[in-house]
Amino acid sequence: MERVVGIHAVRSVLRDVATSPRCLYVSQGRRDARINELIGLSRDRQVRYQVVPKDWFEKKDLAVNHQGVLLEMQSIKLMNERDFKDWFEQGDLSRLILIVDGMTDPRNLGACLRSANAAGVDAVLLPKRRIAPVGSTVMKVAQGGFEELTIAEIGNLARTLKWLQEKEVWIIGADAAGESIWESDIDNRSVALVVGDEGKGLRRLTKELCDEMVSIPMFGTVESLNVSVATGILLFELRRKTAQSPNS
Repeated sequence: MERVVGIHAVRSVLRDVATSPRCLYVSQGRRDARINELIGLSRDRQVRYQVVPKDWFEKKDLAVNHQGVLLEMQSIKLMNERDFKDWFEQGDLSRLILIVDGMTDPRNLGACLRSANAAGVDAVLLPKRRIAPVGSTVMKVAQGGFEELTIAEIGNLARTLKWLQEKEVWIIGADAAGESIWESDIDNRSVALVVGDEGKGLRRLTKELCDEMVSIPMFGTVESLNVSVATGILLFELRRKTAQSPNS
């Protein structure tokens, strides 16, 4: 069972996600306009809702600010590796893919998924191991960005990278020692951006399999950016290089 908490995240799920949620829980005494909107959305979706005591949320030991609302959902099912490959081969257009290599902080992962949605990423690949669980924290931080993304779980990152290269996908790794992203010439081809964990970066084998390593030019006194911020900047620069218009 998955749990989505926070007003914005719950609203996004009730409004946009096709999978039927199971139950909306609202803290006793919370009946402002935003809560009333959530209750109205739950009724429209024929999702039952329940008013619970304030201490009900504390007993759940939630890691993020719940704002007095929690939505229970069926466990999130990610696309498997075989289905991803079938999906990839169905289209003949250039694709922008985000690959996450060992990101263990769910807040960073959630923020990366939000940026991926905003940048129009076609698919996100997550390894089965060494990755933050795709649960309530990720969905809350993503603030609706989780929905509508094609997300696949892969068993072997090295094997997947080699397969993508066979399909003429240009693999770009994010690394502080790489060349400036501004100088990268992707030539309207399919591109996969690989990002690693905060502080640790990409693993050695992952780096060796990348076609190119890129970084973000820094002009101030700080030497680096948070991984989710850097991921957003890199994705939008890659999207700009594909010359694809917003919402096209």
